[in-house]
Amino acid sequence: MKILSKFFLLCAILTLVSCNKGGDDKIMVGYFGSMTGAEATFGVSTRDGVLLAIEEWNKAGGVLGKQIEIKAYDNQGKPEEARLSVEKLINADNVIAVLGEVASTRSLAAAPVAQQNKVPMISPSSTNPLVTQKGDYIFRVCFIDPFQGEVMAKFAFNSLKKKKAAILRDSKSDYSMGLATYFEKTFTALGGEIVGDEKYVSGDVDFKAQLTNLKSKGPEFIFVPGYYTEVGLIARQAKEQGISVPLLGGDGWDSPELVSIGGKSMEGNFFSNHYTTEDPRPEVQNFIKNYEARFGSRPNALAASGYDAARVLFEAIKRANSVEGPKLRDAIAATKEFQGVTGIITLNEQRDATKSAVVLEVKDGQFKYLETVNP
Repeated sequence: MKILSKFFLLCAILTLVSCNKGGDDKIMVGYFGSMTGAEATFGVSTRDGVLLAIEEWNKAGGVLGKQIEIKAYDNQGKPEEARLSVEKLINADNVIAVLGEVASTRSLAAAPVAQQNKVPMISPSSTNPLVTQKGDYIFRVCFIDPFQGEVMAKFAFNSLKKKKAAILRDSKSDYSMGLATYFEKTFTALGGEIVGDEKYVSGDVDFKAQLTNLKSKGPEFIFVPGYYTEVGLIARQAKEQGISVPLLGGDGWDSPELVSIGGKSMEGNFFSNHYTTEDPRPEVQNFIKNYEARFGSRPNALAASGYDAARVLFEAIKRANSVEGPKLRDAIAATKEFQGVTGIITLNEQRDATKSAVVLEVKDGQFKYLETVNP
């Protein structure tokens, strides 16, 4: 009995090693994301979007006649772990490309590793402009913060008719700091005024002092370009402080946990995002149907971005007819008019996606579509 147990254990180990290394009949793709920690829904949703794309392609025959396999690492929301994850994916797992990260700070930490090893890396939704400036092997399939900041500034000024803004930003987040800066630049250029600017740090749970200071400035709205974990708490505490003006933000708000944390305090607030589930295009509705059938939940924009990033990669492998780094890099860079769930994706010379954004309102606990803004 013990001999049989050891035999089956050995078989399991060999199977796992084989899976990790791939083989001549496999194409190994890497994924790294924060699947535990404060922003876990981001990493899990993105991974699931990638998995769905892989399963669909494999069912249709794979790519270059080979099945696609994924090796995924949880970086726990830590930049250093993100860098180590990509080192392992490239040096130990021999992946041909890397998909990730969601957060700009972690993408910035990991991108130099991919660039140094000439392994293409595609971020599904890191929006800080500096990410793709790390090198010509670094790509993204999402819009960038200068555009996202402009979208929300114009929405506040033109659609909401607001002229006085306050900002509450995360001083330790490249994403939050950059988005706030681009928002401020556009809003003031339009004729708006920034009456207050306060900072917090990721992981904070008490924002009363900052909110009290901002309230005293008399803003007509507060721009909070953070992640859902803090935004939900900020919304609740703003209401407790008697702040009745709306909160505005960016794609970092997009998680089912936003409403779970913020409750009714999130009602009537607005944020920019990569897509809306109300988009009637067949690409969108088929994706939603298949994702719900596979994972039992409605896909957020992070899942859609992960799905698009994977499909852009597979289409590039197909066009390159190769998984060699330089050839694959060139094929990804040549992506034009790709019909993605999050929009029509064209990569420009900076390897950033030129695409539209949507503005959503939190209403009745749901994210309701308001408008689309084109580049």
